[in-house]
Amino acid sequence: MKILRFLIGIVFLMGILLISCNGKEISQAPFVPAKAEALSVPIPSDSTLEKISELLDEIAELERSGFFIQGMGLIESGLRERNGDFSGAVFAAYKELSRLYSQGELSKDEIVLTLRRIIESDDLLEKAFALDTANAILAFIYGNWDEAEEKLAKIAAEDDEPDSFSNWMLLSCYLENNITDRKTVNLYKAIRSRYSQYPEYWYRGARAFSGNIAMEYAEYCINLAPSGPFAAECRNLLAVNSGLREEDGSVLKSKTEIENLIFMAVSSGEPELLAPLLLLMDLPENPFTMFTLNALKNLSSNPLFNDYFNLHASSSKGRLADRLLYISRS
Repeated sequence: MKILRFLIGIVFLMGILLISCNGKEISQAPFVPAKAEALSVPIPSDSTLEKISELLDEIAELERSGFFIQGMGLIESGLRERNGDFSGAVFAAYKELSRLYSQGELSKDEIVLTLRRIIESDDLLEKAFALDTANAILAFIYGNWDEAEEKLAKIAAEDDEPDSFSNWMLLSCYLENNITDRKTVNLYKAIRSRYSQYPEYWYRGARAFSGNIAMEYAEYCINLAPSGPFAAECRNLLAVNSGLREEDGSVLKSKTEIENLIFMAVSSGEPELLAPLLLLMDLPENPFTMFTLNALKNLSSNPLFNDYFNLHASSSKGRLADRLLYISRS
């Protein structure tokens, strides 16, 4: 999705900002474009600073409850700009764009271009803290973890929310720099509710942790964005933590993906949709292959699927043939 098209679309989307939290209406105010072109988002034209702060609190609580719709980050950005929090406005804009990147809908180059425009914007040139934020984010994007950590530490120190986006980015830098002491790990895990719909949160945790925890984080990332840029590495992490070779990750599916494939095959009456699972079934024993084996056993009573298993068993060799025969004879 192109940035310009997205920004235009979000103005329309946020015209329906009648989101409720515990029955309390957030806002019914009309929206007008923000002044800064680089952060062109709709903001309440008649809101007081106190009301804007209340709206920001509402958005934070919605995120902590696991709720997210496309555009919330840009709404937050516009509100923060109106409130004079230019650093927070840049963070919120990046939060929106980086989520689109993690879904595979936006390229890293497009995000960098947007940040460059923020840095070069006449409206922000005098707002040094916003420029520092944009530069910190650029260091983060490029994986310059030491530089990003140094810049983000100064910014996050001024943030009064322990689960703010700047604090998540700072904790991510710690993890990427192999700072996995108990305090850092617990702080990272403690903010998961706010970022439960954010694939990169799970990706950074999956890279830093090991064993069952790493696998849990990798599966969450895959389930949120199976075609996004983080999914392939998370599949490799699943493989390694399951005792497989890293390259086996290319055919691994999360348990949710396995269930979804089986559901689609059964509901449509098309056993051919199970083909990706046959590759998975040919792997050495691991949790995902065993999960698939047990799930497919339940289909053996259906003649359509039993014929499919028998057909592929006759044309396969080794462990795949043995497993398909086991399923078909269950």
